Amino acid sequence: MEKVVVIGAGPCGLSAAVELKRIGFYPLVIEKHNVVHSIYRYPTYMKFFSTPDLLEIGGIPFTTPNDKPTRLEALHYYRTVAMREELRIRCYEEAVRIGRVETGFVVETVDRTGVRRSYAAENVVVATGYFDSPNLLGIPGEDLPNVTHYYKEAHPYSFMRVAVIGGNNSAVDAALDLLQVGARVTMIYRGTPETQNVKPWVRPLFESMVRKGKIEMMYRSRVTAIFPDRIDVVLEDGSTRTIEIDFVLALTGFRPDRTMMKEVGVMVDDETGIPAYDPETMETNVPGLYVAGVVAAGRNANEIFIENGRFHGVKIAAHLAAKTAGAYQR
Repeated sequence: MEKVVVIGAGPCGLSAAVELKRIGFYPLVIEKHNVVHSIYRYPTYMKFFSTPDLLEIGGIPFTTPNDKPTRLEALHYYRTVAMREELRIRCYEEAVRIGRVETGFVVETVDRTGVRRSYAAENVVVATGYFDSPNLLGIPGEDLPNVTHYYKEAHPYSFMRVAVIGGNNSAVDAALDLLQVGARVTMIYRGTPETQNVKPWVRPLFESMVRKGKIEMMYRSRVTAIFPDRIDVVLEDGSTRTIEIDFVLALTGFRPDRTMMKEVGVMVDDETGIPAYDPETMETNVPGLYVAGVVAAGRNANEIFIENGRFHGVKIAAHLAAKTAGAYQR
């Protein structure tokens, strides 16, 4: 019987595991992919918006000579924290179900070889993030091999015709990168320039590229079908335009998957998508089941980042310590 099982080895899951270990628990961490997989999926040469101190967990310094740490530095930092704290992590093992039993919970998993396991646990922390659940377009051709919801780097698209679906930070950054390798870029965005969420130091360069015709920007438009060599786009006036392309980057964001939590009885608000939990303790309406990180956010996953989600583990550890102390007193 495990005292605590943490599902997810992202920064917030690792933070929770570190805090729990320091109060005397020795949590088992189950991770579907590799440690901090969400950061691994970031663009290869990405730099964080935040300073390194805002990404630290467990009070362990994040040292870097740069004002803004890189993706590679973050991978090294979180991996080092996990090693230094000697966390028990089972990578490439996916939690597929959480069941309630008299003694707490049973977490059912399947690993990369298909082996199934069950772990009995008194408490469970769900810190599954969101990078495995892109916001799908729901249109024909979205599953074609020339379509991806993840952007790694520009080089594979050199000299190609690329459609970028979306208009916010990740889409704009990708479009500017693509220009550097000779790609012909068309951006399709449902919103307007006023609704774009673009970093203020990037916006002038982006707008300049649009004015100069380096990027074809289509506002108030949406892609309705994708083919191996073209896309269909409905324009603001309702007409349809066919655009020849080679690749499609559907950079439309991601959303947390709360299926397991719903199945075990966690209430989720139909309108906001926010699970029922106490913000002081991170415990859900199911006693002993906690949330940490972006899975606690609503449909707008941008409400919770590493910068604030890293403190969820502190709250969870404090609450479990108090419950344990109370049990001993009784």
